Amino acid sequence: MSTEKSDILQGTLDLIVLKTLDTLGPTHGYGIAVRLQQVSANILQLNQGTLYPALLRLEQKGWIRSEWGESENKRRARFYSLTKAGKKQLREERANWERFAGVMQRVLAPE
Repeated sequence: MSTEKSDILQGTLDLIVLKTLDTLGPTHGYGIAVRLQQVSANILQLNQGTLYPALLRLEQKGWIRSEWGESENKRRARFYSLTKAGKKQLREERANWERFAGVMQRVLAPE
């Protein structure tokens, strides 16, 4: 497997953020980015210019909510958590991703 870093495919960011919040519970943006790096073995990375606009968009859609709190290093941070609507959206996004992955398996399968 290549050790090069990859960009996140368009359309997958919502699923990644929703699943991360579902797994970790309330987390600040930096925690989301670190978790993605960890589970992807440093192949995927979210930069602030990608992550924070996505968090704002997801909050505006009502899929996540945020509140101010204190981080592990005693700094003020905004913590994000999944809403009931976000849990429903996560199920829908996951089902869509699994359908797409199935299609890709068939397309890429040897003849």
